Amino acid sequence: MSTITPIETLTSPLGRQVIELQQFDHDGGGMSLLRTRIREGSRFTVFEVDPLTARQWGAALLRWADAQPESAAPTQAST
Repeated sequence: MSTITPIETLTSPLGRQVIELQQFDHDGGGMSLLRTRIREGSRFTVFEVDPLTARQWGAALLRWADAQPESAAPTQAST
């Protein structure tokens, strides 16, 4: 059986999507993956990425967020 470790849960203030970040480890060993689960009502989107892809994705998210005016940022909802 694989091991799933919760990392963080966020709720988008506009669409109320729940975003869960989890570490996913296979029992057989190998690379840990970042599992992202997005819940919209009763629908789920789940995908897993390797550490390199997670770094690239995170950097792209930060570049985009840093380019936005601060006044456009809604109140952060994090649990």
